[in-house]
Amino acid sequence: MSVGDNAPVSFAYPWVVTIIGPTASGKSDLSLELAHALNGEVINADSMQVYRGMDIGTAKLPPEQRRGVPHHLLDLWNVTDAAHVADYQQRARVAVLDITERGRVPIVVGGSGLYVRAVLDDLQFPGTDPAVRARLQAECDEHGTPAMHARLARLDPAAAAAILPTNARRIVRALEVLELTGEQFLATLPTPVTVVPSVTIGLRISRDVLDVRIAQRVDQMWEQGFVNEVHTLRAQGLEQGVTASKALGYAQILEALRTGNDPDSAREPTIFATRRFARRQWSWFERDAVVQWRDWDDPHLVAHISALWGQRETVRTP
Repeated sequence: MSVGDNAPVSFAYPWVVTIIGPTASGKSDLSLELAHALNGEVINADSMQVYRGMDIGTAKLPPEQRRGVPHHLLDLWNVTDAAHVADYQQRARVAVLDITERGRVPIVVGGSGLYVRAVLDDLQFPGTDPAVRARLQAECDEHGTPAMHARLARLDPAAAAAILPTNARRIVRALEVLELTGEQFLATLPTPVTVVPSVTIGLRISRDVLDVRIAQRVDQMWEQGFVNEVHTLRAQGLEQGVTASKALGYAQILEALRTGNDPDSAREPTIFATRRFARRQWSWFERDAVVQWRDWDDPHLVAHISALWGQRETVRTP
């Protein structure tokens, strides 16, 4: 995002601040400081913090640590529910309007690129058919995720290249969209057209530092009782949750429990998977030309963002 001399553009929604970056880069702490500086409220854009009970493993701030800052779009769904990005989008837009109408600043915070785009952009989501989805999921269960990824590669090479061969949920979704619409999956995600204007800040952090912070976070999760949280959610049907069961850490602990291994054996695989996920987050966000990247530990970051907010009407967006 840049400040220029062009005439202001009219948008369908009021302005927001957006904080993005890889997991463990300090987004939550920054959002609290910024909320106090700007009289703001936080809108969650983390795809797993929308699930009730998934607290420790998603680094969801407990109410007592939110420093009095209202948070929106947390704990929307049960762990047995599939992701509903279109529903999330509608709720987020309502939150943006509500917060602004009360004279406060909406601060969108998260590392889930699709959820951030759902808030800011004119993103239309293809429909779904439960019968088609169930059939494809059954085929995936029977033949295995690699076979389904190979099928996707034949039908939609671009989507297959963008989706990990182990990500069964996204593979099934891509095949479903292809079958229902006749269009390739990535073609349903058009070039972004902004409808919610944003001062968007990305947190820049070195890979070495981030790797250390991720390991420290995972260790802290275990100390806080992450394994017990998974046991509790498992009793509530976590393993049947198409989306929630694939979350980082939860998937690794569930695998250990299913195979009779010590849940603590899932700690190192969780660190590895989280580091790999952070690399994919970089890849997603670095494609976005409107992001202003700033060092995660810049002591003047809140003042800088506050100054940009004051100049927001002169900010150009694509």
